[in-house]
Amino acid sequence: MTSTLNVAPLYPQVAFPADPGLRELPNLFDPEWVWPAYQQRFGAAGLVPRLIQIRQFSHSPGRLALVSYVAEWEPDIYLPSLHFVARVERGKPVTLFQFPDDPDLPGLAQAAEPEPAIKLLNRYVLAIGARRALIEVVRYRPGSRAVLRHRVSKTGFYARVVRPAALPPLLGAWELAGRSGFVVPRIAGCWADGGVIWLSEIPGKNLRARIRQGNHPDPELLLQGLADLWSAPAGQQTQAPFNLARAYRTAKRAIRHAAQDADAASLGLQAASRSLDPFVESWRPSGIAHNDFYDDQLLVLPDGRMALVDFEEAGPGDPMLDVGNFLAHLRWASHLGREKEAGASGAFHHRFREAALDRFRWDAGELNRREAVCLFRICTTVVRYPRGDWRSKLAAGLALVNETLG
Repeated sequence: MTSTLNVAPLYPQVAFPADPGLRELPNLFDPEWVWPAYQQRFGAAGLVPRLIQIRQFSHSPGRLALVSYVAEWEPDIYLPSLHFVARVERGKPVTLFQFPDDPDLPGLAQAAEPEPAIKLLNRYVLAIGARRALIEVVRYRPGSRAVLRHRVSKTGFYARVVRPAALPPLLGAWELAGRSGFVVPRIAGCWADGGVIWLSEIPGKNLRARIRQGNHPDPELLLQGLADLWSAPAGQQTQAPFNLARAYRTAKRAIRHAAQDADAASLGLQAASRSLDPFVESWRPSGIAHNDFYDDQLLVLPDGRMALVDFEEAGPGDPMLDVGNFLAHLRWASHLGREKEAGASGAFHHRFREAALDRFRWDAGELNRREAVCLFRICTTVVRYPRGDWRSKLAAGLALVNETLG
């Protein structure tokens, strides 16, 4: 048994069902294992954090799991928060790495540190050499992607870091998005070997925040931007078609595993599967689409136009699924988000849905099925970002899927 002198409390305190293919998975949520494992790998003898926060949990049952943590120190220990990741893969021992040394994102270590980052900016982005850059981590999903904000003097850029093999499809998606009715950031620089592109910063207000405050946009602005994207010529395709079946199966595996010990969630999963399994099996791409369209991907510019700042999935897909995904995020917020913002999200859900059905003359049942399958995928967020009430939230999310299916 590890001495409690080396134990740092984990928050939240969560547990998930055992995974026979990943026998060490419980260790990743055990406070008596986490910090001693970090010390054994990286040192830090004599230092124990005040708290270790579990930030993300990515799980492919029987195959792979990653848990990312942020260690926070007592106020009188003048150290920055420490971000590290534990990874367990079938048939292999647990490995740990510190942010930004992500083995799957070779460009992240340089892009996330001030001195190497300014060298990259001077080489790939800036016409005039600069000496200092401020860096903010906007988003990070271990092993997958990161978004960093680089600020040089009064100029800002967003650095998107992906696996190098994912860079050509990302550039193709940017080209497609540029043919839409939305404003898109310009590409300011690209480091192909590192999997990094720099996008210009666009001044604007986050659409999700505005909607939740009750400041609703005209749905036609969004629908026209989408319609322009859907009608854009495909050009030279570098993106594979959106694979709804794979995305659905991935979500279903994670939900099924997590719901083993939660009766309400298990029943909800069974009911949703009866309708969604045949729908997903019959689904096929039908045109160019965004493939991950929702309110947090957009900005409202000072002149009222809409800017699309996240577009990496754009390519062959299903236009109606774009609207279904947007509706799914609004419905989730209206039922399972913050109470003071729920009414505004629900009201815009109704407006946007009615405007889409009126404009495109779609079958309401077909749109409901697409909204439901997107809600199903959103249900995985309660596992990916776990809290103490994740079981009840998962059951509530699946109930919402079934309500949408009717």
